Amino acid sequence: MKFLPSVRSLAVTGACSSMLPAQTPPPDAHPPSPSANLVSAVFAWEKLTVTPTAKGVRRDVFDGPTATVDKMHCHITTLNPGEKSGEPSKHLQEEVIIVKEGSVEAHWDGQSKTGGPGSVIFFAAGATTFLRNAGPTPCTYLVIYYYTPLTPKR
Repeated sequence: MKFLPSVRSLAVTGACSSMLPAQTPPPDAHPPSPSANLVSAVFAWEKLTVTPTAKGVRRDVFDGPTATVDKMHCHITTLNPGEKSGEPSKHLQEEVIIVKEGSVEAHWDGQSKTGGPGSVIFFAAGATTFLRNAGPTPCTYLVIYYYTPLTPKR
């Protein structure tokens, strides 16, 4: 009986892997780094490096493999009023955004909703997305995403 599930698993794996080349990785996709696994830590807001961008600022928090995922990523973006995170792009990984301050307009697959401080946005894998600052003051949000063995690789 153990033979049949293995054959079934191989058939499903083969069918799924044959579909992967047809998908386009998002422009911000990166292959997992060869660095050591991330470990438990506290990332203090005041100690994060602030990198100015044309649209606001960015704070990189962490980016690397863990014991259970190929890559875990977190950064914090502050967008100036009216600015967009970028052009709409398809993300093959799930993405969670937590609004810290301001008003963030989330766009996905032709839909949009606005959330304020404390709002949580979830973008499903395969969604075409972008964010926009919908308020008169800067908005700040945390972005968390991860790549698992099931996430298509480059």
